[in-house]
This record gives sequence, structure tokens and C-alpha cells, in this order.
Amino acid sequence: MARSLGALRRVWGAGIGKRLRSRGHDRGMTTSEYAVGTIAACAFAAVLYKVVTSGAVLSALQSLIKDALDAKF
Repeated sequence: MARSLGALRRVWGAGIGKRLRSRGHDRGMTTSEYAVGTIAACAFAAVLYKVVTSGAVLSALQSLIKDALDAKF
């Protein structure tokens, strides 16, 4: 009985090790992960566009560019 339990532990343990090793390798994203990533990137781009085109940011950028062009060397 002890001998069969030892063999069972070796076989079962080898399977666990193989499964754990296979989880460590990333084979890339699935289609659903690409879809979620694309949606998140589009949402971030929309928010960034709204922030950059807001009045306060536009006036700050315009004054920064005006000051840079009017600088005396």
C-alpha cells in the first residue's frame, strides 16, 4: 500500500508541476482581452481629447506658445 501511494504521489506531483510551469508562460491575449483593451484605449483617448480641448488647457497652451515665440535670445 505504501509503495502504491508513493507512486501515486510522484505521478500526481509531476502533473501539478507541469501545470504550474505551463501557467507561467503567457501565450498572448485572447480576442476578448484585445476587445476590452481597445475599448479602454478609446475611452482614455476620448477623455484625454476632452481635457486637451477644454478652454483652460487651450488658453494655457496658447500662452505657452506665445511666450516661447516672443522669447528674446
